[in-house]
Amino acid sequence: MLDHTDQRILEELSKNSRITMKELGENVHLTGQAAASRVAKLEDQGVIEGYTIKVNQEKLGYSIHAFITVITQSMNHQPYLTFVKTQQEIIHNFKISGDGCYILECKFPSNERLSQFLTDLNKHANYKLSIVINK
Repeated sequence: MLDHTDQRILEELSKNSRITMKELGENVHLTGQAAASRVAKLEDQGVIEGYTIKVNQEKLGYSIHAFITVITQSMNHQPYLTFVKTQQEIIHNFKISGDGCYILECKFPSNERLSQFLTDLNKHANYKLSIVINK
């Protein structure tokens, strides 16, 4: 069970995972060494699984943000899953319940690339497309 200090550490690391342990400690009212010890404990417990960066996809030229509900054509999902692994535009592939089998979050550089992706996807599954208008 996490105490208030552990929760504050997670909040601070979620804002900036590159923060120094000294700064982290100051923000949660601990010494840098005590903060580092707490972080190590959270890592050992599996609460912190890793650290990552957030990439601005639009600055990389991927301006079309889409969510695609995928309805597989058979009970064998392996061809679809193999296809998904080869597609660089996919940000997330979630297995879901409800309408569809999976939901894809994707970014595309152009409508042409989106169209080609959908053509290739349709070889493995049916889909419903939703385009993000604004965040």
